[in-house]
This record gives sequence, structure tokens and C-alpha cells, in this order.
Amino acid sequence: MKKVKLLNGPNLNMLGIRNPAVYGTTTLKEIEEELISYAFNKGVVLDCFQSNCEGKLIDEIHSCHKRYDGIILNAGAYTHYSYAIRDAIEAVEIPTVEVHLSDIHKREPFRHVSVIEDVCVKQICGRGKQGYFDALDDLLNEYIK
Repeated sequence: MKKVKLLNGPNLNMLGIRNPAVYGTTTLKEIEEELISYAFNKGVVLDCFQSNCEGKLIDEIHSCHKRYDGIILNAGAYTHYSYAIRDAIEAVEIPTVEVHLSDIHKREPFRHVSVIEDVCVKQICGRGKQGYFDALDDLLNEYIK
């Protein structure tokens, strides 16, 4: 079976509590459970990890080397400035899709810069929780052989 790692960064553990107009009412646990089931039905093992700590996310990315076929990453605020996360993605050489639940770059123009975007195979924004499912499908259909 193929293996994919779902990594969520700062404050994504607050889903279901944050502004429902922007982030919806679904919790991260609900997203993870639905995505695990969806992945399983496609013959994929999906493991999930969430941390508000940049170093822990970097460690998780490095631990994916030669163990996972793809990464779905919502790095939260770290997307915009963490060259360490960028370097970790580049080093593991695993297809990574960057996900943003909202169109934050449209709400806050200064966030249009994603330093990790150039090392990710794709960026998905503004699709809410559906973005995670789309990211998995894109990995399976386009990047994981």
C-alpha cells in the first residue's frame, strides 16, 4: 500500500473553534478521520501529525524520508516564512502538496508569499476541508507512481 503523511501546523488543532465563516465548523480530528477512511478506500495508509512547533514539523518531514510516498502539508503560519520547513521538504524529495483551507492570501495580501511553494508539487487554497481530499487525489493521480 502507498503511504501518505498529513502534517498540520500552527493552530490547525483549533479548527471547529476558529472563525466558522473562514474555516468552517469541522474539527481537525473530523478531517483526519474522514481523510484516513477516504485514503484507505483508495489503497493508501494515511498517518496524521499536528504540531504548533516548527521544529517538530521539521522532524516529522525528515522522518518521512524513504517511509512515505507523499506528504500533504498545511504548515499554517510557517508557510510564509519557514525556510527550515522549505529545506526539509526539499531534502526528503517526496512529492508534497501545500494546502490552505482559506484564501488567506486574498484576505491578507501580505500572506501571498509562501516560501515553501516552490518545493511543493502543488498548492491548493480556499477549498476548505475539501482541499485535503483534492491534495490526496492529486498526489495519487499525478505524483505517486
